[in-house]
Amino acid sequence: MLEFIESAADVVAVTVSEKITGADLAAVMDRLEQAMDRHEVVHVFAETRSIDGVEVSGLGSHTARAMPLFGKLKRFGRVAVVADQAWIRAGSRVESALLPFVGYRVFKPGQRAEALAWVSGNADPDA
Repeated sequence: MLEFIESAADVVAVTVSEKITGADLAAVMDRLEQAMDRHEVVHVFAETRSIDGVEVSGLGSHTARAMPLFGKLKRFGRVAVVADQAWIRAGSRVESALLPFVGYRVFKPGQRAEALAWVSGNADPDA
């Protein structure tokens, strides 16, 4: 289940729970493309809750649609990932290491407010 969270216009903020579907990925891409059309730098807040699967049928079209984003990596500002599962936090840290142009932080659920403040640019930059 996907839910968009109200946020600043240059922040794409979502909560995903249970299963990630092709429709979820398409909706996030739509929102991300809209934000990139309006802002030079876009920030992302992604919160996951109890993910128990990814719908494989949507991955092929999502991958093809997401590939052009690799040419726009410098347009991503801060990315905050809040995850209740260790495997998602670990995967996010690996992704962060592979994307050196992106400011990436991984948070636990108890740090959700801190993550939202940081991704929105409303937190102490040294925290």
